[in-house]
Amino acid sequence: MSLESLQERADRPVLAIGAAGLDMVGVITEPVTERLANPASIRFSFGGVARNVAENLARLGQAVRLATAVGEDPFGSDLLEHTASCGVDVSPSLHVKGYDTGSYLAVYDSDGTLKMALEDMQVLQALTPAYIRELEPLFAESSVIFVDANLPPKTLKVVVQQARRLKVPVCADTTSVVLAERLLPYLKHLFLLSTNSKEASVLTNHTPDVTGRASALEVSRFLINQGVEVVIIALAAFGVVYATSETSGHVPAVRTKVVDPTGAGDALTATTLFGLLNNIPLDDSVRLGVTAASLVLRHTGPVYPGISLESLYDQLIG
Repeated sequence: MSLESLQERADRPVLAIGAAGLDMVGVITEPVTERLANPASIRFSFGGVARNVAENLARLGQAVRLATAVGEDPFGSDLLEHTASCGVDVSPSLHVKGYDTGSYLAVYDSDGTLKMALEDMQVLQALTPAYIRELEPLFAESSVIFVDANLPPKTLKVVVQQARRLKVPVCADTTSVVLAERLLPYLKHLFLLSTNSKEASVLTNHTPDVTGRASALEVSRFLINQGVEVVIIALAAFGVVYATSETSGHVPAVRTKVVDPTGAGDALTATTLFGLLNNIPLDDSVRLGVTAASLVLRHTGPVYPGISLESLYDQLIG
């Protein structure tokens, strides 16, 4: 699907399918002493890749639905209620007995470097192939299907098959180094792929490893040759590389103090997708995405609540 064809679908809602959960993020404030309690700044918020992307899109003014699963516990109810209050249609989501709502625990150094992360997304097993088939009417009504790699492999397969049959473009996020390879069978069917340097290296079996702008451009061209139409590779402090079959480029990172890194990549993905849906050229869409990521980096929480197209342009001009 061409960018022009995508823009013709902009008045339809995006359907985001994937993870939602409780984020627990600790930022170490002093040198670490092992096996002892260490001083840190700790915050709780609602996260999950698909949920974060959906909230960002809604705050930007894009109609969006979220299909996820939460447990029958207070966290799950509060998560869906909060997400709905941000403008996301959560009616396709499930409350599931026998599972806890998903959770993500991350520990960062004071400079924003991830030390360790733990994730429990067992509840997403409830997003079965049969459940995806029940969403067929929503697929048909959607501008784009967005998925994260937290989805079980059999479910991911049905998502791609159903979207192809209904001629709805699929956008995907590799999510983590461990999960990225789940997308390998579907590269030729992806309209947009959002990834970071370590996850992109997994997709090429580390040939080469993405270590900077030049290797990211090499890998992005490889992914385009595999069939992906738009590739976005986040390089942290080195900015973002993007590519299509006709063009490629690099957008430098916005220099900013890192308060909380969680969710920055989701803001990049959502804002870039929003731009492409709304007739904004790819280069400008990625620049807006990088700006959105910078707002998240200096905000406590995975979504910057004041995000809007106007605020992003103000940041670019400023």
